Amino acid sequence: MITIYHNPRCSKSRQGLGILEESGKDFEIIKYLDDPLSEKDLAILIKKLEIAPIDLVRTNEAIWKEKYKGKQLTDDEIIKAMMNYPKLIERPIIVSEKGAVIGRPPENIQSIL
Repeated sequence: MITIYHNPRCSKSRQGLGILEESGKDFEIIKYLDDPLSEKDLAILIKKLEIAPIDLVRTNEAIWKEKYKGKQLTDDEIIKAMMNYPKLIERPIIVSEKGAVIGRPPENIQSIL
């Protein structure tokens, strides 16, 4: 099963959803702003993406700039920041049996379909 972690207000996330719809494959949508991810869920996603936690953060978001910019944070602190402020999570994230990718650019999604 394919899963997309989706923010309907984000144009790239909507493009990613469109790619999944066009693929004809079954998928599940998780609107992570409505149903925030746990610390464990975020850690699992980061491991599947094979990235550092900071690479999943939208560092241009106002919340990041106001609360975290310039601070030396541990990976756990970065994960907690994303858990407390889900808007900080880069999107969309697509997970399939073939792996996981951040759909920026949306063409990245093709690699795991």
